[in-house]
Amino acid sequence: MILVTGGTGLVGSHLLVELIKRNHSVKAIYRNEKKLNAVKNVFNYYFDDADTYFDKIEWIKADITDIPSLEKAFLNTDIVYHCAAIVSFNEKDYPVMRKTNIEGTANMVNLAIANKIKKFCYVSSIATIEKNSNPNSLITEENEWNKESNNYGYAITKYGAEMEVWRGTQENLDVVIVNPGVILGSGFWQSGPGELFSKMYQNFKFYTEGITGFVGVKDVVKAMIKLTESNIKNERFILVSENISFKELFFKIADAFGRKRPSVKVDKTLSNIAWRVEKIKSFLTGKPPLITKHSANASLSKYRYDSSKIKKAVDFNFETIDETIKDVCVDFLKDREQNG
Repeated sequence: MILVTGGTGLVGSHLLVELIKRNHSVKAIYRNEKKLNAVKNVFNYYFDDADTYFDKIEWIKADITDIPSLEKAFLNTDIVYHCAAIVSFNEKDYPVMRKTNIEGTANMVNLAIANKIKKFCYVSSIATIEKNSNPNSLITEENEWNKESNNYGYAITKYGAEMEVWRGTQENLDVVIVNPGVILGSGFWQSGPGELFSKMYQNFKFYTEGITGFVGVKDVVKAMIKLTESNIKNERFILVSENISFKELFFKIADAFGRKRPSVKVDKTLSNIAWRVEKIKSFLTGKPPLITKHSANASLSKYRYDSSKIKKAVDFNFETIDETIKDVCVDFLKDREQNG
């Protein structure tokens, strides 16, 4: 039996689809019943009779920060995919990120050890990998964490979570960690990378020339399964299909939608103004800022990641970003047509 956390999120929902397609027995935890509808919508992208396949999942109401509810979820479990996390670059969310990302992962690891889980797959992020000073050199899994340069809340809590997972290896828990780049996938159009597609469809005007690694969610979940089902243990893997600029990504999405390409380049000066204005607006309205200092800086930075380790380890091939964007845009338009 396989247990999935974060099943109502982007990676978790697409992972559930792939596991069900492979006829695995699967259970997943959830906190809010309303979010189950988003998962059903993801199943609609893959199956004509989505409800039939969705109903094969055993859903358990639980929270990774609540040990009693988790204990029930771990009963008769062999494999764990831990996808649950809070992603935010808002300073105000740091305490809740620490509780969920670090303490929640510690709970997962402790219960995995107690229940003698055979394999534990953790979804981390490239945010935990130290960047190179030379923007043209490739970043690998060997780059060690640097608390001075990775001193923002999300990276700190994901690194803390990784440390909990590595702790588990000292108590005979077999683990694999994946470090995906920016994940592009269908569904969840109003948050995370999914929001990029919504904005580009609405003729978003701005772009930056920062560079980072991007990957399709389908590749992320297939790599997770392949690693978990292999004999590989106690290693981590960068998952990046291509390193491209935000400008190139935005242009590709606009072209796929047949929309006008963004035309306003955001430089450092404009970026600094934007995040400061958003900080003031957030203070006055109490709403989270659309842009933070970190996200503004990240959109201008140029980092390139090396995925050769996963390719060699399990003979893995990534979809091109063009293929990923095409598929995601098709699903976006289907949703728009159905929902009006």
